[in-house]
Amino acid sequence: MDCGGYLLNGDISILIGGPAGSGVFRSGQIISKTLFRHGYHVVTNNEYPSIIRGGHQWVIVRASEEEIFSHRNYADIILALDKLTINKHRERLRENGLIVCDEGDAKIIEGEKCVSLPLKKIVSMYGAPSVAVNVVGIGAVFGLLDANIDILLRVIEESFRGKEKIAEINKSLAREGYEHVKREYGSLEDIPKVSTLKPLENKILINGNEATALGAVSGGLTFFAAYPMTPASPILHFLAEIQKELGIVVVQPESELAAINMVIGAAYTGARSMTATSGGGFSLMVEALGQAAMTEVPVVIVEAMRTGPSTGLPTYTSQSDLRFVMHASQGEFVRAVLAPGDPYEAFVLTHEAMNIAWRYHIPVIVLTDKYLAESYWTVDSFPELEPQEYKIIRGEYRNGEYKRYVITDDGVSPMAVPGTKGALIVANSSEHNEHGFGSTDPEVVTSMVDKRFRKLENLTREAEEKGVKVYGEGRVIVITWGSTKNAVLEATKNFWGVKVVQVLWLEPFPVNNVANALEGAERVLVIENNKTGQLVSLLKEKLLLEPDGFLGKYDGRPFLPEEIEEWITGFMEG
Repeated sequence: MDCGGYLLNGDISILIGGPAGSGVFRSGQIISKTLFRHGYHVVTNNEYPSIIRGGHQWVIVRASEEEIFSHRNYADIILALDKLTINKHRERLRENGLIVCDEGDAKIIEGEKCVSLPLKKIVSMYGAPSVAVNVVGIGAVFGLLDANIDILLRVIEESFRGKEKIAEINKSLAREGYEHVKREYGSLEDIPKVSTLKPLENKILINGNEATALGAVSGGLTFFAAYPMTPASPILHFLAEIQKELGIVVVQPESELAAINMVIGAAYTGARSMTATSGGGFSLMVEALGQAAMTEVPVVIVEAMRTGPSTGLPTYTSQSDLRFVMHASQGEFVRAVLAPGDPYEAFVLTHEAMNIAWRYHIPVIVLTDKYLAESYWTVDSFPELEPQEYKIIRGEYRNGEYKRYVITDDGVSPMAVPGTKGALIVANSSEHNEHGFGSTDPEVVTSMVDKRFRKLENLTREAEEKGVKVYGEGRVIVITWGSTKNAVLEATKNFWGVKVVQVLWLEPFPVNNVANALEGAERVLVIENNKTGQLVSLLKEKLLLEPDGFLGKYDGRPFLPEEIEEWITGFMEG
């Protein structure tokens, strides 16, 4: 079976699949952490159906001695917890790859190499629940890889921290699987082996949601409210777990409408606040988004994209909400839209989003997606960032008559919180004068709109300074954004003369910086996870640029490097 020519020393992909409730995701985390602790760079991807119960789930874990950006479409080892996994994924198996499964499922495998174990019997022998077959299988996989079992056992112990008895049972099961493979199969030469390398310095293994949450905390987050919605829900779960330790308030209200209004209310009192949702929840928040803009209350919204419209594919990825979040809500107002591509960028840009919101008193949207939100990457350790302090008037105001919306040169007015002695604070979602009282006077209306838009000058300057990353050199330039940059970077490793341009700030758009990055281009290609080419339309609008090619994907799955390699090859040879 020919699955591609990427079998390199120190590069391996492991796929684990099974029915919902069989511990597939926990297994993926254990495998990922164990390989990371061995000193490998790790990238994962998972897939699960958009149903409440049942269905097929799988996780693919790729590990390499070298830096990697993306998973690939093949597997060296498939750990199959049921027959469906074998039938569904056997075509991914590379030449010399192996399927690890229970002896009862091995009979359906023809042609491929199979490592069959009495998974269910081993679990029964230990009196463990049937779901524990996954741990026996994990032990078998690492036995095939000649891995350091002590590292695996430590990871399992950490995974069940606080549940010592359960941890010990699972460690015994993993050891049994490891030793069974060693005893029955020895060392299979065709399978790559895992070395215990020097630990990666200043690296961490983390997913996008956790990185986003930590970025908000480093930006001074004190209040978070969100209604659960895939794929943003883990941000709520993660912050809820650490709220007491960090001294923040985390609330799950009755709806997305309530969440955004609670966030606006908390920010009105001076609390750095954030919410997180997906496209459907953001749709419900749109009117409140405009309220935050009109009242000049700083808020941060994380919008983790999934496939739409309507319910769409709730557990699958997309980059189709860009234009929506850029223009959401009636009227015209200043906002910032930041799009990280990996967990490191998610941390840094969410931290920056908190600062931007309070620096300019505007709404800021951090635009992620399911692939980034739920997948794990090995990235640089996060920098120690502190929230920038912006003056909030508290206690007593002694500078005469307080005007919440006083006209200023940069458009940002001094902010006092309710209860400040000597300051009457009026926040009005209707157009208003400097005091906050409603006004329809044309001169007042014009002056207030102009005041709010004066913020755009400094904000655009920031976008130009921070909004673009350039990788490599070449006259063929690939422009992308968000998590798609990972497959693009992985694919372009194999090409000479290809430059990758990643746009991190989509609003305001860093026109000059992007234009500079495109200087000398012979061909400009755009790759993004949507049907209509939303970045393409931005390039046409902002730079009058007609790209030479556009590759879109809109089946709910992230790009594979193989797809991009094939597409770019066509342009290079054409």
